[in-house]
Amino acid sequence: MQISTILFDLGSTLVYSKDAWPPFYEQADRELVEVLCRAGIEIDPAAFYIEFGGFIRSYYDKRTEDNLEQTTFTVLRDMLSRKGFRSVPDPVLRAALEAMYTVTQQNWYLEEDAISTLETLKSRGYRLGLISNTSDDNNVQEIVDRWGLRPFFETIVTSAALGIRKPDARIFQLALDRFRVQPEAAVMVGDTLDMDVLGANQLGIYSIWITRRVQVPEEGELAIQPQAVVTALHQIPNLLAEVENDRAKGLA
Repeated sequence: MQISTILFDLGSTLVYSKDAWPPFYEQADRELVEVLCRAGIEIDPAAFYIEFGGFIRSYYDKRTEDNLEQTTFTVLRDMLSRKGFRSVPDPVLRAALEAMYTVTQQNWYLEEDAISTLETLKSRGYRLGLISNTSDDNNVQEIVDRWGLRPFFETIVTSAALGIRKPDARIFQLALDRFRVQPEAAVMVGDTLDMDVLGANQLGIYSIWITRRVQVPEEGELAIQPQAVVTALHQIPNLLAEVENDRAKGLA
């Protein structure tokens, strides 16, 4: 079957973080607390930083067990509720999170070959989609728009919006359904073996592991096997041409 659709991961695939995260996290937390304080929610900043971090780790540990997404909106609302702030308006919570993500978004940078690769793939007739694990849908949408990626994608699926994380087959199936294609007609490009590659393999989607931002084991067989490996995005068009040629010959 001819390949018609290419699905991409976002973080460490199309965009990457350049600097160490702790300073960004600290500043982001300060901005979040400032918004809450202006709204009359009196909390101790020092205690909040510790508690919020602990809540996030707890929620994130749980989501790895069941592949259900726990959003930072839910984490923040539940934590404030436990501290006695049970009726904080949703717009206040959203504004606090937007202030937080405005800081962290500054550490996401576009891969230098992202746009040229997407342009080449589009020019060859491929349909493109994005599947991203994220605890906040708005954050992904902002990053997509910040780097001018939206015109390339017919659909953007996030775990925060769907409530289901990669590698759960349902998030991949939703993307396929939106394109109305079978798994054999699709490709998934991502940097994580246990999320992107595993999820694609489970459905029979051709999996491409991009290792530019990955520490690749020097020895031993990978527990999860991608169908192809690239070190950079610009290698994908030629790889797909080879795959298409092999399929035409009945070799793949």
